Amino acid sequence: MSYSSISKQSGSVPSVEGLPIYYDLYAPVTTIGTVFPVILFLHGFKGFKDWGAFPDACEELAREGFAVVSFNFSLNGVGEGMMEFDEPDLFARQTLSSDLKDVGVIIEAIKQKKIESDKVVLDTDRFGILGHSRGGHTAIAAAAEYSDIQCLVTWNAVADYNERWSSEMIADWEQNGFTEIKNSRTGEILKVSKEVYDDALKHADKLMAIRRIQELHIPTLFVAAKKDEAVPFSDSESLFRKSPADDKEIRIIANAGHTFNISHPFEEEDFPPEFSEALAFTESWFLEHLK
Repeated sequence: MSYSSISKQSGSVPSVEGLPIYYDLYAPVTTIGTVFPVILFLHGFKGFKDWGAFPDACEELAREGFAVVSFNFSLNGVGEGMMEFDEPDLFARQTLSSDLKDVGVIIEAIKQKKIESDKVVLDTDRFGILGHSRGGHTAIAAAAEYSDIQCLVTWNAVADYNERWSSEMIADWEQNGFTEIKNSRTGEILKVSKEVYDDALKHADKLMAIRRIQELHIPTLFVAAKKDEAVPFSDSESLFRKSPADDKEIRIIANAGHTFNISHPFEEEDFPPEFSEALAFTESWFLEHLK
């Protein structure tokens, strides 16, 4: 059943260190008390919940009968304005560990009704998770870490973050305690602290997707772009091969880049066909394995 009207409620819950985790809850407008499975949406590196067509995608998932919780990681550097990296000091120390903890906080907040809809009921026995890029990497670790998660979809997921550190970045960290990266969309230069690197190395067994995927037997779909300029589709192929799940699939979308040809801001009437294809695969997977 598809729903024509969607409600959106926004708020924040405190992270483990007391920083706000800003979230949006999308849910169908229907009979009060109707119960819906929950999908968590995780943005990627230099991303945020309101990037591009992500909010539209969350709405579309909600139309298919899910309660979708999209949130900004507490250290992603985007503050109350929701659109700018106006908290660079936080961004500099956004570790994979802090992201993983944030997912746990969101799950607990939903279970304890600190995140809830005033119209429908969120089914805390049915959690799915969807992550893009670094968010896909974290989604895999989270699905292994938190048994509440029963279904997984990744979009252009990174397989092993420790393989992404360049020799130049490592040299910067060793010499200066930080490295600098450029946000290609805005041109701004952002620092990344050595603690990000140290955390990933120290806790690799807990954080690296390529290791944790081997623990996951839940239904898992890997969606990847053939022409991804940031994360090669071979990462998704590696994750697919390592997955022991009985129900697993990989879908490679031709002529698509890292964001499935979506840009920010997204002001078009319709999704590019590549993004529509990724979303259609995702909807079908959750409808089959989470409903």
